[in-house]
Amino acid sequence: MNASLANTGRLVWAALRMLLALTVVTGILYPLLVTGIGQAAFHGKANGSMVKVDGKEVGSKLIGQSWNLPGTDKPDPKWFQGRPSHSGYDPLATGSSQLGASDPRLVKAVQTARKQVADFNGVPESKVPADAVTGSASAIDPDISPEYAGIQIDRVAKANGLSGAQVQKLVGDHTTRRTLGFMGEPHVNVLELNLALKQLTGK
Repeated sequence: MNASLANTGRLVWAALRMLLALTVVTGILYPLLVTGIGQAAFHGKANGSMVKVDGKEVGSKLIGQSWNLPGTDKPDPKWFQGRPSHSGYDPLATGSSQLGASDPRLVKAVQTARKQVADFNGVPESKVPADAVTGSASAIDPDISPEYAGIQIDRVAKANGLSGAQVQKLVGDHTTRRTLGFMGEPHVNVLELNLALKQLTGK
């Protein structure tokens, strides 16, 4: 009986020591190590890829945002517009609309959005790419396709008093190609493009 209790006590004490050791290693030392490496080697990415202008944070390269006329929900013609977001680019409410491709509500929403985008940019509806009228799976996608950026060039140039060639070059300079030439799709980060546009116009 006493031997059994002693064995049980040793096992419990060994388990507690193991619990303490693993808690220190996996709960304290490992997180500190990973955080230290992240801050030292990937400081910007580890802190959310925030973008600063004149020392002020204006957004993240990883999260889309609205580019509307001040105080309204109407898109500002001076800026390139991102993909639609049913969450309003809220990073705390990510996720798609959950509507299937054949859902009449989604079909109607896409048709309405296509006409609005076409009218806003002065292009035929046939020129409006899919990402201009459909949200991403996360609802906070910061990128658009070069095709969507392309149909916005004339509108942005006119609204800012620039030539189409100037704005087209800006889009080209901020288009990220496929990784290694075959992975992913070409894309344009809307925040970076608009900040470059702001610098170009001096506004």
